Amino acid sequence: MATVAAAGRVDVISDVICPWCYIGKRHLERALEILENDHKLRFTVAWHPFQLNPDMPVEGADRAQYRLAKFGSAERSRQMDERITEVAAGVGIQFHLDKLTRTPNTLKAHRLIRLAGQKGVQDGVVEALFDGYFCNGADLGDDKVLADIGHRGGLDYDAALTLLQSDEGQREVFTADQMARNCGIQGVPSFALQGHVLFSGAVPAEEMVASFRHAWDLLKDKAA
Repeated sequence: MATVAAAGRVDVISDVICPWCYIGKRHLERALEILENDHKLRFTVAWHPFQLNPDMPVEGADRAQYRLAKFGSAERSRQMDERITEVAAGVGIQFHLDKLTRTPNTLKAHRLIRLAGQKGVQDGVVEALFDGYFCNGADLGDDKVLADIGHRGGLDYDAALTLLQSDEGQREVFTADQMARNCGIQGVPSFALQGHVLFSGAVPAEEMVASFRHAWDLLKDKAA
C-alpha cells in the first residue's frame, strides 16, 4: 500500500467577507481529499489576510447603503446576492445574505484567524467566521460576536475577547496584507504552494488538483 507523502503547505490569501473565498474553501477541501486519496500527497493549509475594503471605517458600514454606492442600485445588489447564493448552494453552503445588515472592517477577524493559527485551530475558526457571516448574518465588527465565533471554532472565549480588545496582531496583519499586495495579488481567494502563488479564484477542485500536482512536481524536481 502506497504511503502518503507530506508534500508541503498550501497558503490561502482571503477575506472573511468574500463569498468566493468560502466557496473556494469547499473546493480546496475536496481537492485536498483527492490529492491525498488518489495521489498520496498530503498538504497542510494556512490562511493569510487580505482586506477587500482596507479603508472601511472601524465600525463598518450599513450594508445596503454600502452596496448601493458600490453597485449603483439595490436591484443590481439583489441580483448579485441571488447569483452567489446559487453558486454556494452548489457546494453545499446555504447562504442567508438577507440576514446581513452591516459590512464590517475585517481587521479584527484577521487578527482572530492569526491567533487561531498560533493555537492550531485555524481551519475551525475560519470556517466559523465564514458560516457566521454568510449563513447567520453575524456582525464581524463586534468583539463579543467575534469571540463567540472564535470559541465555536476552537478558541478560548476569554482569550479571544482579550485579544480583540487590544492591538495585538494588528501590525502583523497589516504587514501580511501588504506583502500579498506586493506579490501582485489583487483579488481573493488566491492560493500558493510553498510560497509560490499559483492561481486566484474559486476554481473547481479538479483544476486545483492539477495545479497543485504540477507545482509540486516542479518544486520537487528543483530540489532534487
